[in-house]
Amino acid sequence: MWSIGDIKINSRLLLGTSRFPSPLSLQQSIARSGTEIITVSLRRESAMGSRDGQRFWDQIRDLPVRVLPNTAGCYSVQEAVTTAHMARDLFATNWIKLEVIGDDYTLQPDPFGLVDAAKQLVKDGFEVFPYTTDDLIVAQRLLDAGCRVLMPWAAPIGSGMGLTNPRALELLRSRFPQVPLIVDAGIGRPSHAMAAMELGYDAVLLNTAISSADDPPAMAAAFAAAIAFGRQGFEAGLMEPRSFAVASTPMIGRAFTPATTPEGE
Repeated sequence: MWSIGDIKINSRLLLGTSRFPSPLSLQQSIARSGTEIITVSLRRESAMGSRDGQRFWDQIRDLPVRVLPNTAGCYSVQEAVTTAHMARDLFATNWIKLEVIGDDYTLQPDPFGLVDAAKQLVKDGFEVFPYTTDDLIVAQRLLDAGCRVLMPWAAPIGSGMGLTNPRALELLRSRFPQVPLIVDAGIGRPSHAMAAMELGYDAVLLNTAISSADDPPAMAAAFAAAIAFGRQGFEAGLMEPRSFAVASTPMIGRAFTPATTPEGE
């Protein structure tokens, strides 16, 4: 179990809700993943139209999950802040996954806009989940702004590349041991998610790797298992790598053949 503020959470998998092949596939994936938190884009709901958006909201309203709205697609501070306020009104939650995009090609967050938007939203009473890079200084600025959770990327959104800079993620974990850290974006395989959990991260947020699978519910179950086992390994105490061999079999009592000299010597 882990916590966000005073909210206790069992599942360490957060699930995005976009691009699933059908509403049934999404519902089954939510069930198979065991997730307790799903992300929803206000812009996606608006693009779907009021009737389809309402139908989607009706489908997830009764599910045993918390909704984490996001500001996906926002490129400025004002745009992100406005979207966050609209999402709070629509979804009746002060939680917001904050995205302020700075680059079209990589969808890399704009660190300056992200910090400025976070300051404003924290002041406005939001629990801000900032989608950020693995930069240590940006992370500290977000915490100074009042964020209580950090969501560093593993790789660009939807890339499936996995942990491209595990050392940076490891540094964040060691520098902020008490802060809930959620790896968000770039996870493509269950093994990637397990690697993140083995670093001591609290959770992983996934979408594309599950929604684009041939069998999304089965993939959701695979990720749930990988995340659980990765966390279990971290808590059990993983062996540290070393550059030399250490025999696993004791040397004491080992049978050996005495050295002999050639005949005649």
